Amino acid sequence: MAKLQSSFKNMLLSLTLIALMAAAALAGVYMLTKDPIAAAMAEKQQSAIMQVLPEVEGDIRIAKAEQSNGVTLYKAYVGEEWIGTAVEATTEGNQNMPFGGTFRLMVGFNNVGDVVRYVVLEQAETPGLGALMSTWFCNPDKPKSNILGKNPATTNFSVSKDGGDVDAITASTITSRAFLEVVVKAYNGIAAGSPTNLVGSWGAEQPMPIEATSGATQLTTEEGGQQ
Repeated sequence: MAKLQSSFKNMLLSLTLIALMAAAALAGVYMLTKDPIAAAMAEKQQSAIMQVLPEVEGDIRIAKAEQSNGVTLYKAYVGEEWIGTAVEATTEGNQNMPFGGTFRLMVGFNNVGDVVRYVVLEQAETPGLGALMSTWFCNPDKPKSNILGKNPATTNFSVSKDGGDVDAITASTITSRAFLEVVVKAYNGIAAGSPTNLVGSWGAEQPMPIEATSGATQLTTEEGGQQ
């Protein structure tokens, strides 16, 4: 077999063949993993919905997902009684963007607008700093940072250094601002898309949306601390 001459044409042909083979291999891997990844994501989402809803007696029925003010609502019922809503919301469109890029939360509210629980579905914050959002804002030993059981209509869901009622993650004020803005966004989504059988503080009138508090204009890296 004759040896190919080393020329620009032959090198280009070889690189093209290698690229095509690599692309075909990647496409094959994608086709093999697409469905399992989608199934895993759907299972994680369904698990998060059930985790953040109030604990009640009876079988919980989740209504069809609704879009409201840039978030996704999963209203929960026992029989015909609305017991609360799980809300999926992200930092997309935030005034306060997180340090590590977009993150996604599932936040649960009861039928009077109190935060029940939350689950971090996706985040890329700094380990040991911003990534602590998963536990920081639900720690019963830190009442000034714990948002569970609190209502954005009666509690200022912004960090204390901005005049709010919630203590930020130590050295991660940027992430904390973004996190709290997402929770407020989730609440506002329910305020805009509440069921008609409202109770408690939601009342007969629709609750007014809460404005997110903008952070300070000076931003520093989380590793170096927030000022």
